[in-house]
Amino acid sequence: MDIERLVRMVNDISRFYHSEPDHDEAVKGIAGHIERFWEPRMRRAIMAHLEAGGEGLSELGAEAVRHLHPVKQRAA
Repeated sequence: MDIERLVRMVNDISRFYHSEPDHDEAVKGIAGHIERFWEPRMRRAIMAHLEAGGEGLSELGAEAVRHLHPVKQRAA
């Protein structure tokens, strides 16, 4: 998983929601978009990246990633 690409994607989504006047709604919108459209391994990767320091993530993007629901690992 190319974490730089995922960071860029989160930041792009965040830029779209940046104009939302309600900060909490912007965070929910970003997190909701990621949960609806990203596959589980992408969500796990960006969550792990944030846990490791979140280099490159915008403040709004990082806050949204903190609001993502945990993704369960698939059974082998």
